[in-house]
Amino acid sequence: MAQSTGIEWTEVTWNPTTGCDKISTGCDNCYALTLARRLKAMGTEKYQNDGDPRTSGPGFGITLHSDALQQPYSWRSPRVVFVNSMSDLFHARVPLDFVQQVFEVISNTPQHTYQVLTKRSSRLRKLAGKLNWPDNLWIGVSVESEEVLYRVDDLRSVPATVRFLSCEPLLGPLGGLDLAGIGWLIAGGESGPNHRPLDPRWVTDIRDKCLSTGVPFFFKQWGGRTPKQGGRELEGRQWSEMPALSGA
Repeated sequence: MAQSTGIEWTEVTWNPTTGCDKISTGCDNCYALTLARRLKAMGTEKYQNDGDPRTSGPGFGITLHSDALQQPYSWRSPRVVFVNSMSDLFHARVPLDFVQQVFEVISNTPQHTYQVLTKRSSRLRKLAGKLNWPDNLWIGVSVESEEVLYRVDDLRSVPATVRFLSCEPLLGPLGGLDLAGIGWLIAGGESGPNHRPLDPRWVTDIRDKCLSTGVPFFFKQWGGRTPKQGGRELEGRQWSEMPALSGA
């Protein structure tokens, strides 16, 4: 079933796969890895496969859940759906045919708007021509620092209706960021006991670039020990801009 979520820019989460591996500095304090360990200890069925201890952890091994592919057909009212909050659909161990099945479900349920976010932009680019791209699918890449700006170029090559960036956790300035072809940007700080600090100048620079290029800007959080600790206000207001939803 879809799970309600505290993620401010979506409504529910849907996880046809679970598990992942750390591949960049943005993964260092991965919330999903920590949650998977807890869910395994609780006996949750979807989180019993362990990942490589060097890059993953207990309950966080890549696992396909074919039964989850039927879930969206039962949702009656339109929803904004974050796909794979507990995984990465473009992980190398998720077969192409399974990715195609996920895309088919999305295409068959056009009343919903689906958001897919990946750090594996090179595989996203390579598979783009082997996938059918429904109008109700938004594709995004994580961009936590200038070292991974290449992900934005990979994203630009994908024929998605909306291409978006998640600059969270934002770990440094993105002075070289080019927003050409990008339809939405989310920024936010890290949360948790080992959170890394967020410089307000990094956020305002991105916000100003969005304003000057007409890209909707969503500021999710300042971060801190808990996600809500620093709040969401940026220079006296909340920024919650989004692209138009499918069918809106």
